[in-house]
Amino acid sequence: MIEAREFVEPAKRMGFDFWAGVPCSFLTPFINYTIGDTGLTYISSANEGDAVATATGAALGGHYAVAMMQNSGLGNAVSPLTSLNHIFRIPILLIITLRGEPGKPDEPQHELMGQITPQLLETMQIPWSWFPERQEDVENTLQVAVKHMVSTGRPYALIMKKGMVAPYPLKPAKAPAKAAGRNESKPGLSGADKPARHDVLKQLVADSDTSGTVLIASTGFNGRELYAIEDRPNQMYMVGSMGCAASFGLGLSLVRPDKKVIVVDGDGAVLMRMGNMASVGAYGG
Repeated sequence: MIEAREFVEPAKRMGFDFWAGVPCSFLTPFINYTIGDTGLTYISSANEGDAVATATGAALGGHYAVAMMQNSGLGNAVSPLTSLNHIFRIPILLIITLRGEPGKPDEPQHELMGQITPQLLETMQIPWSWFPERQEDVENTLQVAVKHMVSTGRPYALIMKKGMVAPYPLKPAKAPAKAAGRNESKPGLSGADKPARHDVLKQLVADSDTSGTVLIASTGFNGRELYAIEDRPNQMYMVGSMGCAASFGLGLSLVRPDKKVIVVDGDGAVLMRMGNMASVGAYGG
């Protein structure tokens, strides 16, 4: 196990000053460290493909950039990695966490991706190595990555297993990076009068009958809390496929108009695939 600074600081010295990613518990030490370092930029992306594209834009602008993600979201990044980075030869460093590692207990939605992550990278012609477990191996690992990136103009990936980086607390953060000309006005929203998620879910359960209503909860706390309130046969818990709950519900509602379909989605999941809202608005009843 290494400390976050034992990887980030050597990477910073080599020029990696731009980081983009999608949150994963394995990556929390790096996210917290880069957010708190005024010499680094960290962009929290809505999905893994956006993280790759954002890092790639920074790379085109002359910076060494890192895109971080959980392997369960690697599929979201396949398109930019194969049709942007590969075609235009814009190299970035990928740090991909290995959920569903074979032989290790994990959530069922990670099982298949845990088995095929290395092969998926190889299919995309992205060379990879294991994330360094020892401080003395960090610089050599980064040198190998940089050598490949410079010589080929293509990405290089590090696969990180659970527990490879020690926890690092989130410190007071600098203001997030903003593009030039951004409108600084913000709506005055307050959560003081908003009901708690538990209360909303409990009311949904109380107001919906099992024969005529289907409740679909997106991955994360929505599904877990709905299950804890009451597990009923008309409830579907989408443990993976983050961001797809609205589309899933749309398809079900279109072929089963006799059912009332209610989708309980999360903010991060909605942001990940916000285009779903346009489809729901166009085709939903």
